[in-house]
Amino acid sequence: MHRLALVWFKRDLRMADHAPLHAAAQYPAAAALYVVEPQWVHSPECDAQHLAFAAEQVNALCSDLTARGLPLLIRWGSMPAVLAALRRDFPFTDLLSHEETGPLWSFARDRAVSAWCRSVGVCWQQWPQSGVIRGLRTRDGWAGRWQERMDAPLVSVPTRWAGAAGLATGAWPQREIASAGHGRARPLPPAGQAAAYRTLERFLTERAARYRQDLSSPLTAPEGCSRLSPYLAFGLLSMRQVHHATEARIRDLLAERSVSARRFAYSLRAFAARLRWHCHFMQKLESEPHIEVRNVARVYDGLREGHFEPRYLEAWRSGQTGYPMVDACMRCLNATGWLNFRMRAMLVSFAAYHLWLHWREPGLHLARQFLDFEPGIHWSQMQMQSGTTGINALRIYSPAKQQRDHDPRGEFIHRWVPEYGTSAYPAPIVEEHDALERARERMFSVRNTAAAREEAARVQHRHGSRRSGLPDTQRRRKPATRARTSPRQATLFTDESE
Repeated sequence: MHRLALVWFKRDLRMADHAPLHAAAQYPAAAALYVVEPQWVHSPECDAQHLAFAAEQVNALCSDLTARGLPLLIRWGSMPAVLAALRRDFPFTDLLSHEETGPLWSFARDRAVSAWCRSVGVCWQQWPQSGVIRGLRTRDGWAGRWQERMDAPLVSVPTRWAGAAGLATGAWPQREIASAGHGRARPLPPAGQAAAYRTLERFLTERAARYRQDLSSPLTAPEGCSRLSPYLAFGLLSMRQVHHATEARIRDLLAERSVSARRFAYSLRAFAARLRWHCHFMQKLESEPHIEVRNVARVYDGLREGHFEPRYLEAWRSGQTGYPMVDACMRCLNATGWLNFRMRAMLVSFAAYHLWLHWREPGLHLARQFLDFEPGIHWSQMQMQSGTTGINALRIYSPAKQQRDHDPRGEFIHRWVPEYGTSAYPAPIVEEHDALERARERMFSVRNTAAAREEAARVQHRHGSRRSGLPDTQRRRKPATRARTSPRQATLFTDESE
């Protein structure tokens, strides 16, 4: 019996460095599939901009694949029901896909697909597409394994596939999506793999020269940051492609032996380090999927829940807190779908400490606003910036300090909060000093207990960063000594790395 392949696209909407596509070229006949799943469309983190961006990428990918003989089938429905219906027309024997580290709904979906494949005798092969390691038992040596995976050669793109004939390709389910009640999408970045490559090339050859200086301010970050995150989140680029291109550019710059080239390479090295951190945070969700909905350190359960104030949440997410830097950042994000990391962290810190909001509801709002929403990074960062991981320093940002450092002339604030300085602008929703004193006392009433220290040891073993296994050329940091911390030592954050 001839084996027939079905390539299942998820968040890997590209042809280059795509192991399932490469494998499908070896089969007598193959087809590709993208499913718009109701579980995603109706999930609380999904937004119209995510669906519109995915639609553009899927349409571009469809054209690319069709030109090489591989039909891309677009379906609406739940897995594995879609697979069962498709198999009646195309009796595929092998399901080929990348692994995915996603929300709990996708975790449950994958388990259902696995059970269905076993029940009907379909062989489901999955390949990693990032540095996230499935089934990881210990973080020891993780950094070295990440490096080895990223340094591996890129997977080549087949010239042509033996595409299955006579299959209905389908279309993007506009009517079904409209019924979900999503609002209008924001302006989107250019679609397609070519646009992703252009963004990467321009960053590596031009914009990255001032990456270290420009990434913190919301004025300079839109041009100084890579702006690759949406393309990585939807898989228009693989992490390995970005890693290879970055390392090649650094080598070329160092070969020039000029002061300016060395400075450029130094700036790019900061970006290269963040590629590893990207996967480091995703690994947390892969290893513990439920951190999407519950505290990493369970000793913090109940700390904020009983104090949750809905009117604070509404003021925060609409940019009406009376803190101009916070409001400007939120309004910018709500309008554009993007904000630089430091300002994202400030928004979460303000919600967590000034307003004492549990991280889940603010996290859902931000998930809908971020076009580049990446579940593993998002929920890990929500908890880290809210102080519920048990192993990280408390990140309490002063909005006034961030304004002085990153918008000293008020350009960003006046762009997004034009009524600032008039009677139309609201008074601060909380008094900062009193709010932060209460937050510190509450946090350290738990943090300084024996139970919290025991929990921190467990979390560190499971999720903590390791540098072991990295090449000697990588810069190593001396491990910090952990000490018992008092509430007065939880200072306002001013100099954390991005």
